[in-house]
Amino acid sequence: MAMTITEKILAEHCGAEEVCPGQLINAKLDIVLGNDITAPIAIDELKKTGVKRVFDRHRVVLIPDHFTPNKDIPSAEQCKILREFAKEQELTHYYEVGEAGIEHALLPEKGIVLPGDLVIGADSHTCTYGALGAFSTGVGSTDLAAAMITGDLWFKVPDSMKIVLKGELRPPVSAKDLILTIIGDIGASGANYLSVEFHGNVAALDFESRMTVSNMGAEMGAKDAVFPVDRITRQYLESIGAVGKWEAVWADEDAEYTRGLAYDLGEIEPVVARPHQVDNVAPARELHDIAINQFLIGTCTNGRLGDLRVAADILRGKHVHPDARLLVLPASRDILLEAINDGTIPMLIDSGATVLPPGCGPCLGAHQGVLAPGERCLSTANRNFKGRMGCKDAEIYLASPATVAASALEGRIVDPTDFI
Repeated sequence: MAMTITEKILAEHCGAEEVCPGQLINAKLDIVLGNDITAPIAIDELKKTGVKRVFDRHRVVLIPDHFTPNKDIPSAEQCKILREFAKEQELTHYYEVGEAGIEHALLPEKGIVLPGDLVIGADSHTCTYGALGAFSTGVGSTDLAAAMITGDLWFKVPDSMKIVLKGELRPPVSAKDLILTIIGDIGASGANYLSVEFHGNVAALDFESRMTVSNMGAEMGAKDAVFPVDRITRQYLESIGAVGKWEAVWADEDAEYTRGLAYDLGEIEPVVARPHQVDNVAPARELHDIAINQFLIGTCTNGRLGDLRVAADILRGKHVHPDARLLVLPASRDILLEAINDGTIPMLIDSGATVLPPGCGPCLGAHQGVLAPGERCLSTANRNFKGRMGCKDAEIYLASPATVAASALEGRIVDPTDFI
């Protein structure tokens, strides 16, 4: 039987020659991930069972990234639980504030997730690792507890959607514009419990771009969002020293998909997701009358080095509008260091940006960037529902780093095409 990428990975991890959509399986896990919001609940549940050790100290990963650096006593207590549990269990992969960053940037950087892996994380954007050709998906804290104990988990094999890419993106159009366009077309529930596979001219997207696309698979309801391994994937893995440690998985040519879509990348334009849904998408050129108070470049969606460089190039020699504020949030320590060393961060600071420590912070309204009632933020994040940035009476718009940077100069939404 012909199988998709996801079906092949699931079959391999449940010890079957093949699996089919709708089938219930129990699969072995390569990586089990938790953060400072979700893992404390899982740790508490694990302890209730009387189990003393996790199934494999090298495969359980804990990252304090949502409320760090701690904003108050409750958040400090959350991180303390992670810290003490990681030490007690002698976990290989626990990264403290100062050496870490956002989990979904950190795990690929460290080579913790590799092609063909089966990864679960108690965070909805665990689907980011599909960019590596892995099956990765979000779960709840109780599932995380069970996975930390047993090293396996049950799955319902998803149906699959195939999205074929053609042509090339035209700068300043980016992967963020592509994925927002797709979500705008099919809706926030358009891929519910589907494995979304990208095919065709995927070489038009660099590795960072693929991470942006896979990251937002959750925003269309997808179980995972996966790219096939190719030259670009291999180059990335070589750059982090992950050579000969993995085996790629590709879909069979006659694999079956429940739905197929095709996009000509050359026809994609800069777009913005308006409040309060990610699928409420419109061209940036149609929104020029919307004034913005705060601009945010960063998060697990667009906080990588290429994103910061795109913004810096637009802001070079210019200054943020006097009625607005620009926050920059590198996704990891390594990204921050490289952006300092190559001049990107100094350039952003010169333009009037405030640089925040690596982490999730303002994306979920945790700290450093919370909005006031009536304010608007144009963000490179992945979600814009009410209260997402801490205030239910504020508005969040989503866009690419180029659109956010260009708009920060004007204090309102603009099409970045006019700034290159």
